Amino acid sequence: MELNADFTQRVLIHSEDLAWNPSPMAGVDRRMLDRIGDEIARATSIVRYAPGSKFSAHTHTGGEEFIVLDGVFQDEHGDYPAGTYVRNPPTTAHTPGADQGCTIFVKLWQFDPEDRNQFRMDMDSDLPANGIKTLHEDAHETVRFVTLAPGQTLFENPKGGSELLMISGSANENGDPLTKGSWLRLPEGTALNLTSQDGAKLWIKTGHLPFAKAPKV
Repeated sequence: MELNADFTQRVLIHSEDLAWNPSPMAGVDRRMLDRIGDEIARATSIVRYAPGSKFSAHTHTGGEEFIVLDGVFQDEHGDYPAGTYVRNPPTTAHTPGADQGCTIFVKLWQFDPEDRNQFRMDMDSDLPANGIKTLHEDAHETVRFVTLAPGQTLFENPKGGSELLMISGSANENGDPLTKGSWLRLPEGTALNLTSQDGAKLWIKTGHLPFAKAPKV
């Protein structure tokens, strides 16, 4: 399966307008944003866990990165409330679920194969005065949590392209409105020019698009 697999194109999806599609696990549904592959895939998705649902134990051969958008995500390592950013690099394993239900934004098979930096982080804590917090940075990518005041503009043209998820609030990007759940991917050479309307919280990744490829299985 290929979905939004041409990384030289601008893509904007308002994820809350998409239908939920069932995953192989009962009670776990997803909204697919981009994908290369079938059930083993380089994928970006919004995933919803119904109360009491869980995935079977599995190893992250290609790594997993996610944000908890609402509810509490759980595994044998602990509870992850809304606002938590998690990186589970290649070779890590867990049994994910949610006793009370949750929704996450998740990216699979998008790690440097040698990355072993596993961590979790509260995105809102210790926020710098400029409202921009670096969550992760390596030779291939930079991941940030960005808060914008009403009317504030974020303009940048990073090497390697950019991708963002609107966690809350509203904004305008080059004439397109973005609201909660909007996902935008800009190819290398395309500037991000985003102005908040009533304030906004964003997850932003830059530099990574030239490394996008199908998983090796």
